Amino acid sequence: MNRCPLSYEEIADGLYSDKGLKKLDIRLTSLKQLDFTAEELLEEAAARSDKISLDGVQPKLSAALSVADSTFKFVDKNGIYIIKPQQMVYSHIPENEDLTMRLAQKTKIDVPLHGLLYDKTLTLHYFIKRFDRTKPNVKYHVEDFAQLSGKNRNTKYDSSMEQVSTLIEKYCTFPAIEKVKLFRLTLFNFLTGNEDMHLKNYSIIIKNDITSLSPAYDLLNTTIALKKAKEEIALPIKGKKSNLTRNDLVDYFGKERLLLNDQTISSVLNELEKIIPEWKEEIAISFLSKEAKEAYTALLEKRSIILNLV
Repeated sequence: MNRCPLSYEEIADGLYSDKGLKKLDIRLTSLKQLDFTAEELLEEAAARSDKISLDGVQPKLSAALSVADSTFKFVDKNGIYIIKPQQMVYSHIPENEDLTMRLAQKTKIDVPLHGLLYDKTLTLHYFIKRFDRTKPNVKYHVEDFAQLSGKNRNTKYDSSMEQVSTLIEKYCTFPAIEKVKLFRLTLFNFLTGNEDMHLKNYSIIIKNDITSLSPAYDLLNTTIALKKAKEEIALPIKGKKSNLTRNDLVDYFGKERLLLNDQTISSVLNELEKIIPEWKEEIAISFLSKEAKEAYTALLEKRSIILNLV
């Protein structure tokens, strides 16, 4: 039995389940493999790099879903989807990002539609639907926290989680609500080994005259991807990037800095404690290698102990 990379369901034959296809579009009855190899996708991304920005070392392709042709097509403008091909340097990044985003979704963290796609060699690649567009020609205003704080790609690590909180206070319509989201996301990133949440991975979106945190994106267990990670967080809390404790993350950041009350903090912690067994089940059926699954689970268990969630 295979698993559908869109729904993680077991399927007797084919590449995608009906449920998985319906997540993309209710009219979709089949989906063709991307007509490229991993190397060809990277070449295609490089060829289009003057038309779509590349973030760090991860190439991206803008795409649109053609229901009529049952396939994704690359476009230079007005793309609704972004496809991230497999990398040559780090292994299984698409599978890692898709899994981590699925875990976030189980944790009441708002994430866009996302999944994995097969190419013609049955290699998997990651896709995500753009949250700033509902239609090709309709775009919501989005600014990342680097822009809001006058930083750029070269200085996106020159900040702190305290500054992220300050930006929420300054720009969001209902900062108290957004601070709970930030607290949940911060604990999630710690538990799942995401040490690369720099300023450009946080953003605000304006919809119906309300400014709020954007849906989460670029969530990845970088600790197992890099294997020799020395830090636990990209932007320091209380001046620390490693050896973080429950006191740093919960008592100081949650209670003192974000000013969350005891009931809210307990609610978030209880939700995390209850969902961790489901995370482990999701990791077990993911498309990561056996070694990566074990590393992911081991890190999760270690970080859960630090937060007193077990």
